[in-house]
Amino acid sequence: MPLVETDRQILNRCLEREPGAWEDFVDRFLGVFIHVISQSGYARSVKLSQADIDDLCSEIFVTLLKNEFAVLRHFKGRSSLASYLVVVARRIVVKALVKRKQLEAMGHVDAHQSALSVGGADHVQRLADSEEVKMMLSQLPASEANIVRMYHLEGKSYREISSDLGIPENSVGPTLHRARERMKQLKVASD
Repeated sequence: MPLVETDRQILNRCLEREPGAWEDFVDRFLGVFIHVISQSGYARSVKLSQADIDDLCSEIFVTLLKNEFAVLRHFKGRSSLASYLVVVARRIVVKALVKRKQLEAMGHVDAHQSALSVGGADHVQRLADSEEVKMMLSQLPASEANIVRMYHLEGKSYREISSDLGIPENSVGPTLHRARERMKQLKVASD
């Protein structure tokens, strides 16, 4: 589907920072983002609250605004703007949902908390959790701790970790799995 003139105008107005352009953009595509969020949650069997949906929408919009609209500037016009934004939004949402499942697997978030992060936990609890994670990481072999730190705390991809550490990309996943299992055992032993 080609880029329609209405979308081209909204995009150009946003990139030129015209007054009211961002509001028009949000009005035009908010429904698309909510649909992507709902479908992504459904496809991954994650029940999303309205707060989760709002948080994910905010994350999408923040990503679009980042670095002077860098994501929007990368749009080449080879498809409809809506199609491009669906792909961008899905990547953001899936990454957040995957992170949520990983935290659940490590025992740091229970199924009733926000899908994005430790959700409603207050600042003091987050600091305590952070200290617990640091303590558990210190008990892992250095190579595993480094990979866990890079993936879960720094948000690096398998490819980035592979490149940074000079290890095969296909070894990152199994190493993370082993480290998570050890961390679960450490958590059980400390409880």
